[in-house]
Amino acid sequence: MPHLSRRHLVLTGLAAPALALPAAARDRAPEVYAELGVAIDGSDPVAYFDGTGPVMGEDHGLMWRGATWYFASHANAARFEADPKAYAPQFGGYCAYAAARGYLAPTVPEAWTLHQGRLYLNASLRARALWLSDIEGNIARGRANWPAILG
Repeated sequence: MPHLSRRHLVLTGLAAPALALPAAARDRAPEVYAELGVAIDGSDPVAYFDGTGPVMGEDHGLMWRGATWYFASHANAARFEADPKAYAPQFGGYCAYAAARGYLAPTVPEAWTLHQGRLYLNASLRARALWLSDIEGNIARGRANWPAILG
């Protein structure tokens, strides 16, 4: 996976307009929720598993599934690169509660849950509370809806 700086990401994004995509590709939501191409608003996904929760990544960035992921250290970037599916949030980083309800919603890094070794993000702390009220049922419903809800 290529390593990128934030400056490189911005310049690359400006040079590749979405209009170059076929209409069908533009109509489908990206596989990973990423504002301005950055996953988890720049938070380090590996840090959640270390018990520190959302920690802003630095310039240790890499591309995976069409998004740029940032990490607080080279070690965390290496861990992610070795097994990205183990650290990436479920449902592409979209709100897990919304996925359980059959639609897509953005997320905030502070509304998170680790459950059975998987990271789930939510749109807000309120959505997280609703998610936690029936986590197993919500996971099952989200999996039934995923990835069809991408479009």
